[in-house]
Amino acid sequence: MQWIIFMLLLFISSMEMLTQNRWKKQASAGLLENCTGCVLCSEDNGCITCHQRLFLLIWRDGIRQYGMCVHTCPPGYFGVRGLEVNRCTKCRSPSCESCFSRDFCMKCKDKFYLYKGQCFRQCPPGTAAQPGARECQETCEPGPWGEWSACTHESRTCGCKWGVETRVREVPEAAREDGSACPALLETRRCRMKKHCPGGEHRAPG
Repeated sequence: MQWIIFMLLLFISSMEMLTQNRWKKQASAGLLENCTGCVLCSEDNGCITCHQRLFLLIWRDGIRQYGMCVHTCPPGYFGVRGLEVNRCTKCRSPSCESCFSRDFCMKCKDKFYLYKGQCFRQCPPGTAAQPGARECQETCEPGPWGEWSACTHESRTCGCKWGVETRVREVPEAAREDGSACPALLETRRCRMKKHCPGGEHRAPG
């Protein structure tokens, strides 16, 4: 009877060891999947440190946090290289898609415009939206309009019924240097000319 009990306990113990070994293999396999590129890895929290040139990306799932080693940081993060570990740091603004530093954005998400490292849903006063680049560009205030030029047609000041006259306005030097978007700097309009030129044809002054 004792021999039967002994054999039964031995069988139960063998089954428990087999189950534990199987669980350890599964846990190891899962850990290896979550620890790609890791130097140190935690079964509960993923990567702790990464191989050189890789960045450690940490994200939260409820109260737990997980680490992953990546070659490039995902949108909304920027890479910071350190002596011990390179990290992916989150951009401060949620409307920023990529940033140079925590507070300086380089590209905004859809429906936002970039201006001086910040993202805006509407461009600030004194700037105009550039939809293609999704940026706000500063506008300039040109000087006053000059006088209308002489009415001419193909460089002639007379001899035709209709001609064209033009006027221009200057742009401030600062706006030229900044590459600001300026409104029209030249205007033209139709004008009446003298049909007949007294004493012969006169050309407009060069």
